[in-house]
Amino acid sequence: MSVESSIRAAVLTVSDRCSRGEATDTSGPALVAMLRTRLGAQVCLTACVPDEKAVIAAKFVEWSRSSERIDLVVSTGGTGLAPRDVTPEAALMVLERLHSGLMELARMRCYAKTPRAFLSRGIAGTIGRTLVLTLPGSPRGATENLEAILDILPHAIETLRGEVQDDGRPDAQSRSGRVVHHDD
Repeated sequence: MSVESSIRAAVLTVSDRCSRGEATDTSGPALVAMLRTRLGAQVCLTACVPDEKAVIAAKFVEWSRSSERIDLVVSTGGTGLAPRDVTPEAALMVLERLHSGLMELARMRCYAKTPRAFLSRGIAGTIGRTLVLTLPGSPRGATENLEAILDILPHAIETLRGEVQDDGRPDAQSRSGRVVHHDD
């Protein structure tokens, strides 16, 4: 089974208004659809929470530590410059290892569509073996940022799981039974 068909994902919408039922969440469902159709992921969990650091951080930890074995947590919302935009700060409270390159790549690739891509303060990192991405809150911003890194996510998740031993040697030996060699 390829990693694309076995990625277990969760989508967290961060929005005061949506969490109170005053607005309809469109970004979360758009990300769920993209994860399912473009990545072949099984979306196991979804939720909507207010823009509160402790609540957001707790959900990241819950989902990364759960018995669900979530590989990828994608959040949408709270990455801008508004005073209540605190998703990156919430993630920083609980991420064990930062991976700034992922969101730098997303912003760089999205820049061609809009320079406003660089207004997102989204970050990425890991909690245990779960990759966490914090994406913008608009449906367009969220999906464009995810689209921008969709091509490298399967390998990132395989590596995070410990399934890939690829040190560049033609005779690399795998402890997991799998060696991935890349032509690039």
